[in-house]
Amino acid sequence: MTDDVLIHTHGAVGHLSLNRPKAIHALTIDMCHAMSAALTQWSADNAVEAVILDHAEGRGFCAGGDINLLRHSALNDGGVSGRKFFYDEYRLNHQMFTYEKPVVAFMDGITMGGGVGIAMPAKFRIATENTRFAMPETGIGLFPDVGGGWYLARLGSRLGQFIALTGARLDGAECVWAGIATHYLPSDKLAEAKARIIENPARAGGILSELSATPPEARIAANADRIARHFASDRFEDILASLEADESDWAAKELATLRSKSPQACKVSLHELAAAEGFTDFAQEMRNEYRAASRVLTRPDFAEGVRAVIVDKSNDPAWNPATPEGVTDEMLDAIFAPLPADEEWKPL
Repeated sequence: MTDDVLIHTHGAVGHLSLNRPKAIHALTIDMCHAMSAALTQWSADNAVEAVILDHAEGRGFCAGGDINLLRHSALNDGGVSGRKFFYDEYRLNHQMFTYEKPVVAFMDGITMGGGVGIAMPAKFRIATENTRFAMPETGIGLFPDVGGGWYLARLGSRLGQFIALTGARLDGAECVWAGIATHYLPSDKLAEAKARIIENPARAGGILSELSATPPEARIAANADRIARHFASDRFEDILASLEADESDWAAKELATLRSKSPQACKVSLHELAAAEGFTDFAQEMRNEYRAASRVLTRPDFAEGVRAVIVDKSNDPAWNPATPEGVTDEMLDAIFAPLPADEEWKPL
């Protein structure tokens, strides 16, 4: 077990509280194991009716996964420890997605990457004025994993493709508008919401509705038509061409954003979301993501992206391939190809 997750029960409610404030509660493999073990225990305990998921202190719910471990693995052990991390993290994601008891996730503050993977399976997902939701993986040569392909593919109107490619940050109001969050609560109401849910877990939905506020106008709504039009294709080149043909400031800004991302990661993301639309079982999604993550981890862009964006903060990644045209269909097929039977991802 680990002190990086605080695990309690309060009456009929299990409580998982992320507790790595200096890392904005980014998930380690030990945190994934601790959460999974607690959920397994509560699943078999008839006294536990619901689960609260939040963070203990600091300025964010969860900033993602353990990027430093993943980069170290890519550079030093051929991806072995990184693949182990993905495997177990994805098991937690799937366990939460199929969990039979309601989970209430408080997405107060930064909710990105791995944080999205544990928040989105929850029945109740609470955004606040502090929420900053994003899947920024294409900026470091990765793709929206932890089930991200499943959720983003189902947002509709190509919003998921936009979020996946650009790494756009959505505030709490935009999360409610997009259907990412189920409720919008002012942050000063969270303590009351948790206390009342602990008192009466069967009424969690009603309690959250009673305490909800009307969110501000969702800024992204004003660009919904542009997003649907320009991000309509599953071909990255088509999206770039569509934005290039639009002389608006908005299109120029989004084009510049896409030009800064890993072309490989962008194409992998589009391929992932297109496949996800056809999946009927979340385990299919996780298996597909694991195949891609296993391979992308040790391709050049991931270690280089982390170096440029997170380690050196120079923001000058040298992507390889450097252009969208350099990322071939054969390359994508190889990234998503089945693994040997004994290496394929399987749920708990």
